[in-house]
Amino acid sequence: MDEQGLPQGFEAPTAEGDDTAPTAGMISQYVKDLSFENPNAPAIYQAQTAPGIDVQFNISAVQVGEDVHELTLKIEVRAESEGKTAFIVDLSYAGLFGFRNVPVDQIQPFMLGEAPRLLFPFARRVLADAVRDGGFPPLMLEPIDFAQLYLQQAEAQAGTAQPNTPETGHA
Repeated sequence: MDEQGLPQGFEAPTAEGDDTAPTAGMISQYVKDLSFENPNAPAIYQAQTAPGIDVQFNISAVQVGEDVHELTLKIEVRAESEGKTAFIVDLSYAGLFGFRNVPVDQIQPFMLGEAPRLLFPFARRVLADAVRDGGFPPLMLEPIDFAQLYLQQAEAQAGTAQPNTPETGHA
């Protein structure tokens, strides 16, 4: 922290009216790709057991402009009942995020921790609607702590990048 209480690398707005305060925000969000497959209809609707659900997530972020980045949250769901596929859903839900006066080293933590948190409720709704429209009960995914997952992954990568360093005791 500097003398003004701002994190290192951040500057306070200047008196001349120049806006140097760091700003990050969502510009837009959208379905990039959506696929729903129901390969065993109508027989699958007579299944006596509830389907087992497998959910996979993937997050990717790319810079698409000088101060604009796109985050894509890819969710793949596969449901099986009695050894047969009930349904498969592939959703790529994306958002554009704009940055101004944000230090470069702060963009990745935002894009992989905070941005997915902002997009997830909307992607969850699209997914639930697609499953419901396919003739199944809506699939309501539990909330995910993307910031914690990002921190865990960053710690794991730091640990594998420095395998010969002793533990420092940091939590």
